[in-house]
Amino acid sequence: MSAAKGESRERGARMLRLGYITNGFGDHSLEQAAEVLHHFGYQSIGITLGPPHLDPRATSRGRLEELRRTFERRGLEPVIETGARYVLDPFRKHRPSLVSVDSTAREQRASYYRHAIDIAAELGAPLISVWSGTPQPKVPEERSWSRLVAGLLPVLDHAAERGIRVAFEPEPGMFIEDLADWRALRERVDHPALGLTIDVGHLAVTEEAPWERHLIEHRDELLHVHLDDAANGIHEHLPPGQGELDWTGILGALDRIGFGGVALVELSRHSHVAPVMAQRSILFLRRVEARVRAAAAAGGSPPRGAGDDQDRSDA
Repeated sequence: MSAAKGESRERGARMLRLGYITNGFGDHSLEQAAEVLHHFGYQSIGITLGPPHLDPRATSRGRLEELRRTFERRGLEPVIETGARYVLDPFRKHRPSLVSVDSTAREQRASYYRHAIDIAAELGAPLISVWSGTPQPKVPEERSWSRLVAGLLPVLDHAAERGIRVAFEPEPGMFIEDLADWRALRERVDHPALGLTIDVGHLAVTEEAPWERHLIEHRDELLHVHLDDAANGIHEHLPPGQGELDWTGILGALDRIGFGGVALVELSRHSHVAPVMAQRSILFLRRVEARVRAAAAAGGSPPRGAGDDQDRSDA
């Protein structure tokens, strides 16, 4: 057997570690969300810090120890997500940020990130996922860059001290919105704690197809993956299989690079049907993955996009 064929079979035997982000479980407690995810066979839980689940500024060590035991019993690896919409300002979504004009406001965001790192360390989570925020109008680009870098470096230092990685996510409409912006950030910030989050739905909004190639091109920086779909260049977090993404290509790319992190379904607009979407998503992803693994074991590739459509009926 050739080395290439042996490598394909080894990759094909390794299942992707799937999870789900709790911003899609807004009507469940954290313990209930963990119960549902365990029931459907997920291996990770992405905890969005803030209401209704876990206030980073008012969470006791005892509470975190209790949650850690809960996740261990359920076989769920926790990771920390910091994308709560109104956690710092009840009137303005995702404000303040590290590119806000006011220095006190920027420090508020940096403090939130440090709390997130401390919580990750207590829960045994390997990383937190962050983003840049949206610059205010008429602010020179270089000023936003300087603010972002100055705010991010101490956060990264704190993460390194606690043994946590910071996975930075380009977000459509934000200052760092695409992978070109990420590369520019990486040139400005050379820090061992810094890595990349790729939301595959964002690729269909900000990047050129075939979108799976971006996972391969950034394999050495990739720490964390979010799974959702998109159509017509609109950023709306559709369930996997209900948009334009070639899921055979996406999961095939993650298999090809031997991605070692967790891949989390992110359906923040579907809390009202969270158990239904959690079940549908994992069944869909495992079905696609089975084709990818079978093709890898045979030394070939499955047809692009074959059978990628998910049930589109209302949940």
